[in-house]
Amino acid sequence: MELAIIQNRIYDIRGQKVMIDRDLAELYQVETRRLNEAVKRNIKRFPSDFMFQLTKGEFESLMSQFATSSRGGTRKLPFAFTEQGLAMLSGVLNSDVAIEVNISIMRAFVAIRRTMVMSPDNDIKRLQNEMKELKEYIEDVFTDYNDINDDTRVQLELINQAIAQLQGRGRFPETHKPVGYDVILKEIEKSK
Repeated sequence: MELAIIQNRIYDIRGQKVMIDRDLAELYQVETRRLNEAVKRNIKRFPSDFMFQLTKGEFESLMSQFATSSRGGTRKLPFAFTEQGLAMLSGVLNSDVAIEVNISIMRAFVAIRRTMVMSPDNDIKRLQNEMKELKEYIEDVFTDYNDINDDTRVQLELINQAIAQLQGRGRFPETHKPVGYDVILKEIEKSK
């Protein structure tokens, strides 16, 4: 059985990873009531930390996760089985299909646990590397910025010195002779 199909039927309820009775019945290819009857005949195997009945609010919340209501109405609130409850269920249901499905379910829970354990560690290492790279980049940018500021300060000082020298000489000498329109205006003013 494909692990993804099973993993899509594992829910987080009351802080635990669980599967609900009707999904299990579908996987085991039995009716939900038959699965629940087998559990009731062996109720001592299913303490409250192995199996519990959903509250109305939990059930409604679970149903709101589905885009379509293909799961239909129900007379009774479903039972949820924890990983330990599912292991116990394997001892209650003895068909070849049940054995095969239980092996796949156990593999799906192990895969989820691995993902949960490994993922945060990898994410933390990745974030640490990104932070280190970002810190190095910022330090390089500030170093370049400070170099530019030092160069700019030197250039501004040279410009100020040149301006001061020019101001010390007095007025800038006129180096060009008036031509064109300016010459005509001056001639007109002289003739008046």
